[in-house]
Amino acid sequence: MAANIPQLDNAKLQLVQELEIEMMSDMYTRMTAACHKKCIPPKYREADLGKGEAVCLDRCIAKYLDIHERIGKKLTQLSMQDEDFMKKMQAEQKT
Repeated sequence: MAANIPQLDNAKLQLVQELEIEMMSDMYTRMTAACHKKCIPPKYREADLGKGEAVCLDRCIAKYLDIHERIGKKLTQLSMQDEDFMKKMQAEQKT
């Protein structure tokens, strides 16, 4: 049985890695769509981005990533609080 433990850990690790890739891909797709819609007019006048479009995209992406990071930190904090609360409830039930 001890031989199966590393396999489970590797399987869990791979699953977490795949979920992380999927989550980052989804975030990139949403960010790209949102910033494109906001910063680039539907009718292209030139093949290259204009200065205003490039600045808008830079700001949009920076804001999007900042908010994504803030939300991630807040969710982690809430998750830790929930975990602590559950441990506390289980300890109270045992006594």
